[in-house]
Amino acid sequence: MSDTHHHGAHAHDHTAGASSRMLACALALTGAFLIAEVVAGIYFNSLALLSDAAHMMTDVVALAIALMAVRFGRKPADERRTFGYKRFEVLAAAFNAILLFLVAIYVFVEAIDRFRNPEPTGSTGMFIVAVLGLLVNFASMKMLAAGRDESFNVKGAYLEVWADMLGSVGVILGAVAISLTGWTWVDPLVAVIIAVWVLPRTWILLRDTTNVLLEGVPGNLKLDDVRRAITEISGVLSVHDLHLWSMSGDEASLTAHLVLGEDADPIELRQMVEELLAEQFDIRHTTIQVEREGETHEGQAVHD
Repeated sequence: MSDTHHHGAHAHDHTAGASSRMLACALALTGAFLIAEVVAGIYFNSLALLSDAAHMMTDVVALAIALMAVRFGRKPADERRTFGYKRFEVLAAAFNAILLFLVAIYVFVEAIDRFRNPEPTGSTGMFIVAVLGLLVNFASMKMLAAGRDESFNVKGAYLEVWADMLGSVGVILGAVAISLTGWTWVDPLVAVIIAVWVLPRTWILLRDTTNVLLEGVPGNLKLDDVRRAITEISGVLSVHDLHLWSMSGDEASLTAHLVLGEDADPIELRQMVEELLAEQFDIRHTTIQVEREGETHEGQAVHD
């Protein structure tokens, strides 16, 4: 039996072409406004502003993750971290999701209390801050637009900023409604709507990052499809110990043991499997071990 490692001449780099400087500028701009919005939310007693600030926090974290991927994710593997540093962005995204769930719980609890005991809200301040937030989001989008098609992480940050613009629009409409009608319950209502808008995407983020951390099969692939495609190659009798995972949610890795027929050429078949995985499933980092029918694996007879 023998092993082979197939890495590809050059792994596709999802952060290639992403501008670290533009990401840093967008992060600084959005982060500064996040602090301002939290202060304004407390000062004007607006739960809607605080809820929108929580949503903007997702922008800040998404931008930080993208910047981290550019600056740290491309660091080469070393003697201590043989897979490199790509998991940094996954850990940061998981922390972001957990934090957002906690913020959403706070918003819901506080909103219930404000529905029961309405509090005065500075609608004019709400309106001004929300308009500024809309402008900040627009500026960040312009900064990220150039790299969104070249970087997986920049695209994610771009979409986060785009979605947050809806939160700013919601606060603007809420401020106008309060100013015209005096209905202070509109403020917690807008806050709850924003929180509900954020939660589904937060759940998806937590689900996907947890799957990566648990070495789960990437969401765009199915293990049965990969197994079936390999076994359809003439000369491959069966596949066992098939593992498929991703280090950071984009580049998939695979290990497998192939049981070959007596007349099969192991070198030729291994190359055929590697080419199939790369072309059909975009799996380019593989470790494939071959063995003949009837050989043992860890002391046990190999079987289909």
